[in-house]
Amino acid sequence: MFDVIIAGGGPTGSMLAAELRLRDVRVLVLEKDAEPAKHVRSLGLHIRTIEVMDQRGVLERFLEHGTKYPIRGHFAGIDKPPLDHLDTSHPYTLGIPQPVTDRLLAERAAELGAEIRRGCEVVGVSQDEDGVSAELADGTRLRARYLVGCDGGRSTVRKALGVAFPGEPARTEMLLGEMELTDDPAAIAAAGAEVRKTLFTFGAMPLGDGVYRVLVPAGEVAEDRAVPPTIEEFQRRLRAYVGTDWGARSPRWLSRFGDATRLAERYRDGRVLLAGDAAHVHPPAGGQGLNLGVQDAFNLGWKLAAELAGWAPEGLLDTYAAERRPVAADVLDNSRAQMELMSPEPGPQAVRRLVAELMDFEEVRRLLIGKVTAIGVRYDFGGDEPDLVGRRLRDVRLKQGRRLYELMRSGRGLLLDRTGGLSVAGWADRVDHVVDAAEELDVPAVLLRPDGHVAWAGDDQGELLDRLPRWFGAGGA
Repeated sequence: MFDVIIAGGGPTGSMLAAELRLRDVRVLVLEKDAEPAKHVRSLGLHIRTIEVMDQRGVLERFLEHGTKYPIRGHFAGIDKPPLDHLDTSHPYTLGIPQPVTDRLLAERAAELGAEIRRGCEVVGVSQDEDGVSAELADGTRLRARYLVGCDGGRSTVRKALGVAFPGEPARTEMLLGEMELTDDPAAIAAAGAEVRKTLFTFGAMPLGDGVYRVLVPAGEVAEDRAVPPTIEEFQRRLRAYVGTDWGARSPRWLSRFGDATRLAERYRDGRVLLAGDAAHVHPPAGGQGLNLGVQDAFNLGWKLAAELAGWAPEGLLDTYAAERRPVAADVLDNSRAQMELMSPEPGPQAVRRLVAELMDFEEVRRLLIGKVTAIGVRYDFGGDEPDLVGRRLRDVRLKQGRRLYELMRSGRGLLLDRTGGLSVAGWADRVDHVVDAAEELDVPAVLLRPDGHVAWAGDDQGELLDRLPRWFGAGGA
């Protein structure tokens, strides 16, 4: 029996596998596709995901394959000047194609000892008091103590559980693909720029050697979006907007996506949980989907590992849904709002002009950047907590020449203590204690969860002893 079976080997599943293996959980990842996907759905990582990679010591791998872009006031394609002094040590977007991100995360999981099986499709799930059974397409049955569905928007796991997936169906659909365009590059750029003055969901981005990434509105919403479009469909839609198909030919891959928004009614059913697109789908505006799923995994991994290790306090695993579901709901809202602002209809365009004026205010831009990049996320821990509690802490430099995120590579909790008078005795097997007068830290001490969110701030040992059991279970001798 495995400790955890993960259905789906995309970025969410791989990130979760790595987090579990960091804590010696026996993990099996089942991915239905025999080969890694070549589709470039996501083009980059936002600040919070970049921080997550830094906290686990793998950011350099991603930087080697990516390009840093300044954080501008982008929202629904409304471009404003970049902001100074964002609350992060990584004030950039990292441009990196999703297949590369997928590969790097899968390599990380495998390095840590996760077992990954490709060409293994989960077609059924059942559970009892002792564990979960996963039925594969070839008739094989596997057992685990827990199972996590990271198997996408059409999740077999979610459907097997009977978890409702309410929301709004797609009203519009886009065609996306990579292909050769044989027309003159200058003519393609000029025509594309002219169309984008009124149609923001259109474009042809050169990738080199005559290959372009083409985005164009579909004529209608397909009955089955799992069926990819044809090159002829792209040609027809291009002719409808620019009067020519630009010589489109030799597609590398073609896909379609809609603007549906759906959120799973619950993220947990007994020993089965949902993460990533299996729990939420939304329009691609803002490029938040992959990032949201990776951050789901980062939140869930340490909690599920604690449950398996036997030290998790009561209700810890349920905080995964309590914390992450509202974050997903906010992403659904802001991505839907962006899609509305990109509509060519007169009403949405009037609202777009108003939003563009509001974004001239720095406070508005900070709010929107915080939403899209997830650095504005604050988990609700209840009670009258200081504003810092529930938020992730940025990477701060310590007096001894170290960085905070370098101290979090183990995936344990951390007490960063400027006073030197506090103690985590009884929890030393789960929480590291670092005494360092970090000048950037404006509170006496902070207790950080393994995901970097602040669980407590202050200087009172009694308060700390009240808070430690909430996140790290009963103390030892």
